[in-house]
Amino acid sequence: MVDVQVRLEALRNRAVAELRAVQDEADLERWRIAYLGRRGALAEVTRGLASAPASERPRLGQAANQAKQTLEQAFAECEQRLKVAALERALQAERVDVTLPGRPPALGRLHPVTHVMEQVVRLFERMGFQVAEGPEVETDYYNFEALNIPRDHPARDIWDTIYVRPPEILLRTHTSPVQARVMEQQQPPVRVVVPGRCYRYEALDASHEWMFYQVEGLAVDEGITMADLKGTLTAFARQMFWPEVRTRFRCDYFPFVEPGVEMSISCHACKGQGGPCAVCRGSGWLEILGAGMVHPRVLEKVGYDSERYTGFAFGMGLERIAMIKYGIEDIRLFYSNDLRFLQQFP
Repeated sequence: MVDVQVRLEALRNRAVAELRAVQDEADLERWRIAYLGRRGALAEVTRGLASAPASERPRLGQAANQAKQTLEQAFAECEQRLKVAALERALQAERVDVTLPGRPPALGRLHPVTHVMEQVVRLFERMGFQVAEGPEVETDYYNFEALNIPRDHPARDIWDTIYVRPPEILLRTHTSPVQARVMEQQQPPVRVVVPGRCYRYEALDASHEWMFYQVEGLAVDEGITMADLKGTLTAFARQMFWPEVRTRFRCDYFPFVEPGVEMSISCHACKGQGGPCAVCRGSGWLEILGAGMVHPRVLEKVGYDSERYTGFAFGMGLERIAMIKYGIEDIRLFYSNDLRFLQQFP
């Protein structure tokens, strides 16, 4: 039985020596299974005590218990050492060097549509236009009636209107209602641009949003002609896009202007040549806005003498301008709140 006691002593010394080399929890668990597990080395030695003489069993059992206690205590100390080491590593990773200079705060930036809106407004201010604003929750009168769109007019189907309190209160479908509001408050000459949000009940796709921005323009005075409209918008396009841009005006219908036109600019991708161009789809032109000479009935609604005064008006979608300016193909990107997209713009 001296052999059993020697084996216990050798086992304890070997286990303690191996425990000192343990560096992580996985190694510690393997050590526990190897020495303290149900089928471990200590259990294997103590199973042999059953064959020892009865007079030797108490002494050998006490030696086995002492060996087990020694190993369990060494195991607990090693476990605590590993926890402390892990905590120190975590604290070291989070350590802040207070002698380093402070990190500059991240600066915000303008939304690309806001940036384009400021550019557009600034260009027209240089031409003598003032900025006007109006309510987004509008009445049916200003949104339609004052703009030569009576209640039974089929042109109302063009605007997919969102009503707040039908049939009188709605979310404005364009910024044109501000035309009537401005003309009611002052006599000609009038030169204003009206930036703002508009709302329409439309299905979302790559070119349509239910909420979007417009800039409306209005000029009323004696002797204003279509030539003034074309000159103003051509000057705007050359400053907004590139100096060599070409413009095209074609007839279109809007109830509040007569005649009405749609304005296009030459495609920047194919230089207006058309052909296999994905941007303009081969036409060589990109439509950017609608315009025309203010309808005499609109002038008369606000008390202007339509025999004396004439004027022009135009309206453009700012998202459309931004898409052309920055080469963006999907309007939904503007309002997806994706920082990867928004951080590309200055």
